Amino acid sequence: MGRPATRPTKLKDGYYIEIRNKGDKSGVKIYSATKLQMERAIRMYERSKQVYILGESVNGKFVVKEPVLHTAS
Repeated sequence: MGRPATRPTKLKDGYYIEIRNKGDKSGVKIYSATKLQMERAIRMYERSKQVYILGESVNGKFVVKEPVLHTAS
C-alpha cells in the first residue's frame, strides 16, 4: 500500500472546472485543453451538479485565484 502523497499534484497548462454535488464542500477537478472544451463540459454537468470555474492554469498556477460558481443561463 505505501504512504499517501504529501506533495500537491502538478497541474497541466489548460482550463479547469470543479464539479460538485449540490451542497457538498469538495468535488472533482476536470481538465480541458481548450476553452471550448471547458464550455462543453460545463454544459454537460450544469443541470445536475454545481460547476465552479477554476479558470486557466499556467505553469501549475491559476491565472485568476478565486473560483467562480457557474449559473445556468
